[in-house]
Amino acid sequence: MEPRGSHGRRRQGLGGKPKELRPGGGDTELQGAPDLAQWTQNMEAVKQRLLEQAEPQLRKLLDRAMWEAVQAYTLHDKPLPAAAPDALSRDRRPAQGNRKVFITRKSLIDELLEVQHVRTVYHLFIAGLCFIVSILAVDFIDEDRLMLELDLLIFSFGQLPLALATWVPMFLSTLLVPYQALWLWARPYALGAGLGCTLLAAHAVLLCVLPVHMALHYQLPPASRCILVFEQVRLLMKSYSFLRESMPGILSARGGEGAQTPSFSSYLYFLFCPTLIYRETYPRTPSIRWNYVAKNLAQAFGCVLYASFILSHLCVPAFANMSREPFSTRSLVLSILHSALPGILILLLIFFAFLHCWLNAFAEMLRFGDRMFYRDWWNCTSFSSYYRTWNVVVHDWLYSYVYQDGLWLLGGRARSTAMLGVFLISALVHEYIFCFVLGFFYPVMLTLFLVTGVLLNFIMNDQYTGPAWNVLMWAMLTLGQGIQVSLYSQEWYAQRQCPPLQRSFWELVTPRSWSCRA
Repeated sequence: MEPRGSHGRRRQGLGGKPKELRPGGGDTELQGAPDLAQWTQNMEAVKQRLLEQAEPQLRKLLDRAMWEAVQAYTLHDKPLPAAAPDALSRDRRPAQGNRKVFITRKSLIDELLEVQHVRTVYHLFIAGLCFIVSILAVDFIDEDRLMLELDLLIFSFGQLPLALATWVPMFLSTLLVPYQALWLWARPYALGAGLGCTLLAAHAVLLCVLPVHMALHYQLPPASRCILVFEQVRLLMKSYSFLRESMPGILSARGGEGAQTPSFSSYLYFLFCPTLIYRETYPRTPSIRWNYVAKNLAQAFGCVLYASFILSHLCVPAFANMSREPFSTRSLVLSILHSALPGILILLLIFFAFLHCWLNAFAEMLRFGDRMFYRDWWNCTSFSSYYRTWNVVVHDWLYSYVYQDGLWLLGGRARSTAMLGVFLISALVHEYIFCFVLGFFYPVMLTLFLVTGVLLNFIMNDQYTGPAWNVLMWAMLTLGQGIQVSLYSQEWYAQRQCPPLQRSFWELVTPRSWSCRA
């Protein structure tokens, strides 16, 4: 026991723990403070590196756990497949674990907006709409009248009732024919299979020919064409997914295992819900928030209006008279750089209006639980991850029915070939959409997607991380949007200022902007 009055006694710290006094007169805690701060900083860096390295493995473990939980819930007492989810075999379909698993979850932007700081950034973007208000104010002061300048918007959505009337037979064909063909295939007689194939062939011809005929015969404007071509592609992809997911059950039923045709109500729900992967059931939310629906629809309409103002004030004045000027490399480079800002703004507006607002509005009205229509593509440091996260709805379809089935047909080692098949189909469909909407063939998107996109996918892969790679990805994405806006805008005005002298194949496939000098 030490005497209470001893000079060598221990003094109590703030936490009640004894601290020894050293002969030097300073506490151990004070002498080691700089080393402790450095040690804490180093440990934080180590923790960050460990989290980055462990994230892919944790994601796989969580995906597998969710898959096993969903399978145990849906299959009840049925045994799980013996193979691991990532296994592929030449003699059977891809394992169940590779299938899309739907769970109830919010869209990422909705989750981010629950954070006050992120919501403030969102408010700043809304305040950016003052760009429109300022233009209207300047026009009102100069012209002494309110000039809304909605000519471009009115022109783009011209003949909208005709486009909607064309959609009706397209939808009815998709609603009736695939389901009836599947019902015929389930019959034991051979005539049913032949009749089902005939119906599907007629359905495919209707979906492929009718929108093209209406767009060309009635010269529909771009936005009305956009509605038709998006619905055409969507209904074709939905039809394929329904048949692809239901056929194994029908074939096993004909083999004597007793599977039944999917219910018509599940197929009807699938045609409207915001996914391209068919399932008998999906996770559902308990109720509908109509204020949330109205908010997203209003935001989608605001994005359309904002995009119209960007085009009419930043693109139309720059390209309307460009064909009258002599062509030069300098003017082309300047036009691309001038188009970079409106191009990336329009890309962001399309993403927010469609992939977030529109799909979330329909998901809420249908009580569709899985709202993961996109991931955090804005944080990507490689184009390979950008392609996977930008549009999860389409990526799931391509991964399930092109990539996985390609591996099943070609063998598990042909991953590069299956990936190139995904790029080829995606590039052709994107180029077809641009050709359909704009009314001319100019393979800018095909070249950027199939050549530049493939190269960047293999060059900038997932092994590159860090802020510099994210900056590089954004810079190249902005440049690509500038190239598209510039070249497509030049061709749009060249098609109108220099009409073709004769209707020939080469006149149709040769860009008019290369030779037009009106």
